[in-house]
Order: sequence, then structure tokens, then C-alpha cells
Amino acid sequence: MPVITKIKVQKKNKHRYSIFTDDGKGEEYAFSVDEDVLIKYELKKGMELDDTSISEVLFQDDIRKAYNTALQYLSHRMRSEGEVREHLSKKEVSESIIQEVVHRLYHHKFLDDVEFGKAFVRTQMNTTDKGPGAVKIDLREKGIKAVVIDEVMGEYPYERQVEKAVQLGSKFIMKNSKDSSVILKQKLEQFLLRKGYPFSVIQLVMKEVSVKKETDEEMEALQYQGAKLQRKFSKLEGYEQKQKIKKGLYTKGFSIDLIDQYLSELKEEDSDNR
Repeated sequence: MPVITKIKVQKKNKHRYSIFTDDGKGEEYAFSVDEDVLIKYELKKGMELDDTSISEVLFQDDIRKAYNTALQYLSHRMRSEGEVREHLSKKEVSESIIQEVVHRLYHHKFLDDVEFGKAFVRTQMNTTDKGPGAVKIDLREKGIKAVVIDEVMGEYPYERQVEKAVQLGSKFIMKNSKDSSVILKQKLEQFLLRKGYPFSVIQLVMKEVSVKKETDEEMEALQYQGAKLQRKFSKLEGYEQKQKIKKGLYTKGFSIDLIDQYLSELKEEDSDNR
């Protein structure tokens, strides 16, 4: 049975110790352990080690190494349990050891998915334009359980959702002022849906912001889109060009009356230029 003959502090890591043993064939390096494992198993010179005790010591040392890796990962910012599990898995840590590490992290309060989730929701609410739906997706991707997500989403109150969505909607309308009222409304709804806002919030936004344009504003947008279509179909002439432009403007959500008015004015301009 091997006997510990020497315990030596490692040069590169003062918290790890190299264990040397002799099984009757001469002293040789056997394994290394963390300081906490050394103390826990009271390893010392002259101690006999059987295969079972060595396996137990090495298993606990693997847990300690993985635990230290997790602590290092957590030192930069708060992490979810899922993120820690994924990080350790990428380090090729076995599932049984990951399970023990996660248990210890919870015990020492280095992990708390509820607190992590609440902090994450607040950060996303205050620093991004994401709605609650998008934030929920992010939480799921971080491995947060559904029941926890339901609890922490209380940090994103309905009033704040409406406030942010109205702000986004106002900016979106200004940016897309050259679209027809119909297309602008459709685009705004899709935009807010992609951002993760619920229909109830979007409906309030539609009432709060002015999507419906005055006639002169609508005509200004139509003229802008009409000019683009004129350039697109510049190689066509007469009736064929007119029909292409008319169809294009109708597809873009402008009313037939305004389109006919625009085409009539366009015809008059052509006549004056001849």
C-alpha cells in the first residue's frame, strides 16, 4: 500500500500541493491536491493510502478545481446557473462534478437565479429598447426556469413597457415619415412586436402616437415614393409607366384618390414641359 513520503507546495500555485508516495519501489510523484482537500483528508507524511481513499481524494480535488473555476467565472459579473453549467461543461467537467459545484455555489450564495433574473430584467429595461417578450427569451437562453422568469418579470412593470414603447414609436414614425399612413402603421406594429412588446401595449401606442397623417403630409410622402417609382420605371413611357407607378403606390398603402391626384399633376407637368 502506498505511503506518503513527501508533500510539497507547488511553485506556480501556492494553494496546491504535490503528493509523493512510495509503494516499496521507490518514491515517486502520485498526484496533486488543493489546500482545502489536503486539510479535509488530513494528508500527511507517513499516511497510508489505498485505492479507494485515493479515488475519493482525487474526486474531491476535481470538485474543488471546478469550484474555483466557477468562482473565477463569477468574479466578473453575476451569472445564471445555466451559464455556470455551460462554462464548466466547456471545460470538460463531468456532470456529476458540475452538480456538486452548483450545489455548493447555492449553499454559499454565489448563485441565485432569482436575484440574477431580477437584476438582468432591470438592466435590460433601463439600457436597451427590448420589450418584455424579448427579455423573457434572453432569460430562457441563459437557462432560467419558467417559474423564475414569471417571478422576475415583475421588475418590468406595464407602465414602463408603455412608456418605452411610446418613445420607440415616436422615433420610428419620424424615421419613416416617407411611408404612407397604412404602411407606417403596419411597420410600426411589426417593429414593436420584434422588440418584444405585447399587443396590449402596441394598441396603446397606436392611440398615443400619431400614425394617421394629414392630407398634405400623406401627399408629401406619396410624392417621395412616386419619384422613386418614376426613376425605377424611367425606361417605360405613357400608359405603361403610369400603370406601374399607380400599382406601386397602391401597394405602398396610398389611397386611390391621392394616387389619381398625383398622376394628374404629373401629367400636367409633362404637358407644361413639352
